[in-house]
Amino acid sequence: MTRRVVVSGMGVIAPNGRSVGDFASALERGVSAVGPIRRFPTAAYPTRIAAEIDDFEWPGPGEPPRDWSVLDRIARFAAGAAAQAVDDAHLASLRGEKIGVLIAAGFGSYDHEEVFRSCAAGRRDGGFDWKKFRDEFRCAVKPRALERRTPGAVPALVARHFGFRGPVMAVMTACAAGTQALGDAARWIRRGDADVVVAGAADSELYPMGLASFCLLRALSKRNDEPQRASRPFSASRDGFVLGEGAAILILEELEHARARGATTYAEVLGFGSACDSFRVTDPHPDGAGAMLAMKRALDQAGLVPAGVDYINAHGTSTPLNDRVEARAIRSLFGEHAKRVAISSTKSMIGHLTVAAGAAEAVATVCALQRQIVHPTLNLDDPDPECDLDFVPHAARPMRVEVALSNSFAFGGQCASVALGRVARA
Repeated sequence: MTRRVVVSGMGVIAPNGRSVGDFASALERGVSAVGPIRRFPTAAYPTRIAAEIDDFEWPGPGEPPRDWSVLDRIARFAAGAAAQAVDDAHLASLRGEKIGVLIAAGFGSYDHEEVFRSCAAGRRDGGFDWKKFRDEFRCAVKPRALERRTPGAVPALVARHFGFRGPVMAVMTACAAGTQALGDAARWIRRGDADVVVAGAADSELYPMGLASFCLLRALSKRNDEPQRASRPFSASRDGFVLGEGAAILILEELEHARARGATTYAEVLGFGSACDSFRVTDPHPDGAGAMLAMKRALDQAGLVPAGVDYINAHGTSTPLNDRVEARAIRSLFGEHAKRVAISSTKSMIGHLTVAAGAAEAVATVCALQRQIVHPTLNLDDPDPECDLDFVPHAARPMRVEVALSNSFAFGGQCASVALGRVARA
């Protein structure tokens, strides 16, 4: 008998809210969290805007990890969102042997003081003084440097903090990783490796080197004078995405296990699909081959046809290529139903959370199923003629949502899609 997988808890640390309720409410109201970057000087950058999380401290409940004071932002976001989700699912009373942790995490950050100050100290005409570099680096390096470059440290931290002793794994498939984590976690449960999995993602690329990297790729919007209008998915005037940061954690659980302990079941994970464009590192396949395959595989695993989907939470980055290709892939797979399915982009309000995007957008999708409201795509004033689908512009839409897809696509052509639905009693 197939083990069914449900969502029994959620937590989110996002630019527009530090709880699931605040996050969902801000999305439904169409509130943009994008503004000028305040964390570090940006005058030399062509892009000076982002969706930042300011003054982040332990959000509770419970006590923070013992080493909270030296954790980097990604680990703090993950631990905070996990604490909310664990509390929401009432996991504290369960023994941890069959509770797994599967979290996608970014690579962390070395800041300018750690890297550039040390490099500058070692520079000399005609060569490099490694001793001076080493001596300076010893003074400049901040605690837990290796852990900040090791994504596996994040799920290990969460498992250790809560005493969970099931399987533990990190995922790194770039911006598809948050959705990939949910798919892999559901697979663990279906094959009996775990009864419960703390699954999701955390990331922040909002530091000088991270921002510089995306600027060099020419992937970011340069609408610095009107930040709240900069993220414009599916708009003809879109000019790039906006960086965001944060974390989202979903508690996935075997259905009968959840029912036996009286847990809330917010949604069911019906199916998951992943695929690769096998095209270019930085560009999607022109026909959306990987995107279409990922969506099709999610629906096939769920035993669904495209006409059974009510809503799609699009990857919807606001880049010229991605939005056009995603619309093309949806039209190709959904046929005539593509015109009838509601589609919206969470990134229009909170920017692109990179590795964490898929997990946050899965939470938004579960909220749409729960609240029967689809959040809008902000700033869709001038729809791209090549993106001629129903992208729910400007205002939220109360509507019947029984089945939804959440899409995530990434550098390298990595594509992932998860099918979510309301929990049936069968």
